[in-house]
Amino acid sequence: MAPFLASSPTGNLVPEPLTPASFAPFGTAICSPIPRDLNVPPQPSNLPPFEPTPVLANQNSALKYSPISPMLNNYTASPSQKAGSTRMTMFCCFPRKLRTITQNQKSDKEVFDVRILERHPFTNQTFIPVDLSSHSKVGNGDDEPIFLVVVAPTLKGQTATAKSASGETITICDPPDFKNLKAFIAHGGQAVTYGVGTWHAPMVVLGRRRVDFVVVQHVNGVDDDDCQEVSFGEGMVVDLGQSGQHGRNMKESPKLWSAKL
Repeated sequence: MAPFLASSPTGNLVPEPLTPASFAPFGTAICSPIPRDLNVPPQPSNLPPFEPTPVLANQNSALKYSPISPMLNNYTASPSQKAGSTRMTMFCCFPRKLRTITQNQKSDKEVFDVRILERHPFTNQTFIPVDLSSHSKVGNGDDEPIFLVVVAPTLKGQTATAKSASGETITICDPPDFKNLKAFIAHGGQAVTYGVGTWHAPMVVLGRRRVDFVVVQHVNGVDDDDCQEVSFGEGMVVDLGQSGQHGRNMKESPKLWSAKL
């Protein structure tokens, strides 16, 4: 059970679209850099300037962009100094239950209550949606996979007080910076890499359909090296707007991952 913070944060967040620029302080947003309807491989010189620059591959039947997101293993700096190894995992994430708020003379709105954050202090972590073909109604916002990404920076060098599951008072080192907590809406064609030490909520799938993710990170099997958690009471709320409307009418960015890798 995650330690419970002595002082619970409060705040109301309005999510924004996941883009490379907005997510850069927390990690990397990943998506194909070419239009979905482009089905004939063009010459790289005919594409708009982009970093990383693509090259032709697979007998000129593919465009290769590399690298698009780092894979970082900092376990040599962990307290145990136990080496970390690359781990690929499947997370089958089911739609979250949202809380509905009735507004005076307005439509009901849905909110998600953030109650827990976690971080991986010595590795980054990438979530890659798979099996998107199961979402058969392409282009219909109700059926396209949508997930909510909630992140916070680390207050490096600071501490917070919390209670353990047994009621013991403990100190949380490098706690989350709740004043800079952010929420992003991501779609099935995007993946996300949480940076090393970035606090984040467990994956939150919206809509009606399960989303399966392949998750890539490093682990060494020492609990506190691999994952640190904090929990807290009511107060941190993500406002998803009118019931069933989250994720609609959000413009995609032309730059689909960060050039600074």
